[in-house]
Amino acid sequence: MSERPDDTLQADRTALSDTVARFARNEIAPHVGDWDAAGEFPRSLYRRAGDLGLLGLGYPEAYGGTPAPYALRLSLWQALCRHGGSGGVLASLLSHNIGLPPILHHGSEALREQVIPPVLRGEQIAALAITEPGGGSDVAALRTTARREGDHYVIDGEKTFITSGLRADWITLAVRTGEPGSKGAGGISMIVVPGASAGLTRQPLQKMGWLCSDTAQLHFDGVRVPASHLLGEEGAGFRIIMGNFNAERFGMSAAALGFSQACYDEALTWARQRKTFGAALVERQVIRHKLVDMQMRIHSTAAWLEQVAARADAGDTGPDWVAQVCLLKNHSTQTMQFCADQAVQILGGMGFMRGTVSERLYREVKVMMIGGGAEEIMKDLAARQWGL
Repeated sequence: MSERPDDTLQADRTALSDTVARFARNEIAPHVGDWDAAGEFPRSLYRRAGDLGLLGLGYPEAYGGTPAPYALRLSLWQALCRHGGSGGVLASLLSHNIGLPPILHHGSEALREQVIPPVLRGEQIAALAITEPGGGSDVAALRTTARREGDHYVIDGEKTFITSGLRADWITLAVRTGEPGSKGAGGISMIVVPGASAGLTRQPLQKMGWLCSDTAQLHFDGVRVPASHLLGEEGAGFRIIMGNFNAERFGMSAAALGFSQACYDEALTWARQRKTFGAALVERQVIRHKLVDMQMRIHSTAAWLEQVAARADAGDTGPDWVAQVCLLKNHSTQTMQFCADQAVQILGGMGFMRGTVSERLYREVKVMMIGGGAEEIMKDLAARQWGL
């Protein structure tokens, strides 16, 4: 009997999950505490992930990647988060997944060949810079400008909350082009800025969580970038940004599921080992019910993720799919919030101590619920997709 396509996909998913789990358990989990204290992780981790093909998953072979459906990418994110247990590592190690797609889909062939291969090999780092001080989720209100001067654009402005902002070799930047003082979505463009550009300065930001992920405020003071680094046409940036958000939100949903499972794993292990009043915690009904409540939310999130991935792989990415992704992000991050809270409660005093996975993820929950689109924005966007 010949193997069915879905059997092959499942075998690929299992093999990938096993590979990523080993990488995360050996290369990430033992070091996260030290990396958090240092405020960064070694750049060599990018090379090791690149050597395994993890950075290139979902990218064309022509640039050193491996084409992959959403279902396979789901397995990567979930396993990396479940066994690595660090949102900080996840955010920076995979920041190229929000920085490169606009280049892949809208950049010139020369720009794609220059930027994408070294990033997928882990030799260079890519970041996305959209958010501005005072701007938040209102992308159409951004004020960073890029004015054309001959064969270059000259960029002035600021960006904030930029993941991998301190170390990025390439920054996919949202700017305002066109007439001075223009407003609204129509004047937004995307341009790729080399990290070594003169006039670009970077300032680290201190955070509640994601401590080993560098997060920066960027200042652009007369930064000159070749006009060939423009993505698409002038004024087409808003549509590029919105399309990029869908994949980011799916990835964050998969990550939140992995983090939820990490909290459950630690809570279950603790409940089996910890004895109170002569019996293991897991023998107490109230503790078992907490664990069951965690699993209920984990399973519902996993099922929804599988459905959304299957629709995308079938080419069904219309308005209803976009709405599903928005609400899935809310549901998955709420699942993470619940599981982190319950895990800390089960661990008791130990759950309040640095060094436990649940303590780290408890601090990281909020950025998952805000980044990529806050809950309130997600609800409103879903409503608009459904014509409500």
